[in-house]
Amino acid sequence: MRSSAKTRVDRRLARLEGQIRGLRRMLDEDAYCIDVLTQVAAARSALNQVAAEIAASHVQTCLLSRDSEESHGRARDVSAEEAFEELRETLSRLMA
Repeated sequence: MRSSAKTRVDRRLARLEGQIRGLRRMLDEDAYCIDVLTQVAAARSALNQVAAEIAASHVQTCLLSRDSEESHGRARDVSAEEAFEELRETLSRLMA
């Protein structure tokens, strides 16, 4: 993953960490259930954004740049069909 993508993901995860702490505090303070559920939805959305950022980075550095200097050091040497199948399976898991 490129440094800029790592920075964006790390920022999002830090924000998400704060959201989770806030959720725990809301439960401790016996907040209104709908307010808690609203924050759960926000946290889920934030986590989905993290996944989207990582997936985009994967496509860029592991699939599209497989044979270039921009390639991720741990990118697998696979055929285009195998790369497509890996991406399809990953997106399927994310959307489930």
